[in-house]
Amino acid sequence: MTDLRLCGLTVRHHGPRGPVTVVDGVWLDIPSGTTLGLVGESGSGKSSLSRAIVGLVPVHGGRVLLGGREIRVRTVRDRRRLGRLVQVVLQDPDTALDPRMTVRRTLVEAATVFQRLDRHARAERVTGLLGLVGLDPRLADRLPRQLSGGQRQRVAIARALAVEPGLLIADEITSALDVSVQASVLNTIRELQRRLGLTVLFIGHNLPAVCHVSDAVAVMRHGRIVETAPTESLLRAPQHPYTRALLASVPSLRTAPPQGRPS
Repeated sequence: MTDLRLCGLTVRHHGPRGPVTVVDGVWLDIPSGTTLGLVGESGSGKSSLSRAIVGLVPVHGGRVLLGGREIRVRTVRDRRRLGRLVQVVLQDPDTALDPRMTVRRTLVEAATVFQRLDRHARAERVTGLLGLVGLDPRLADRLPRQLSGGQRQRVAIARALAVEPGLLIADEITSALDVSVQASVLNTIRELQRRLGLTVLFIGHNLPAVCHVSDAVAVMRHGRIVETAPTESLLRAPQHPYTRALLASVPSLRTAPPQGRPS
């Protein structure tokens, strides 16, 4: 089971005038095999929350439970063990991928972190991972600079999937992409979640994008969750004024309630 539960999660950063609470007592549940969208403006605490889940920033209060077990990242060994369960895909694939490594080497390096593969198995694994994210296997011997932004982001997703995690955290993964390729990457995430049974935390500030991939949506403001609801319920009857303001800023969502998410 890879359900994720945050119980009163609190994160503080050190600002010039002292500690600043950036995640303030957050409670969230993501059932195994579902996608929760986390939406909010820049600076609302979304990325700090995701980094706290994987131990990249310290937790000052509350607990993170994965599959009913508390996550505590105190040592390199803890971080390595967590990496097999949880993977993060970040906003900018240009900085996420080593510019000196081919796609093949990047994927092989990830795939062999937790298991040994012979030469034939490595080749099959690379081909399978590229196919999984909709990329031509012939791209395997290219460097990141020889790929488009959308292709680089798909490689980053494939690398995350190479260790077969139960939980995938997608943190603003389409915000650095051209509008023309955002939809295809979103559709890839939806298809992967369904095909692999992944639990996904999808973080973004673009409400239509978040709603497109999510079973439920949590709205974050000033470090707090102000509303959580199934996606269609939130679109039809938002309860919090901030959620209503977000919806009002997207006319197509405000005036045309969806009849189910597009395929």
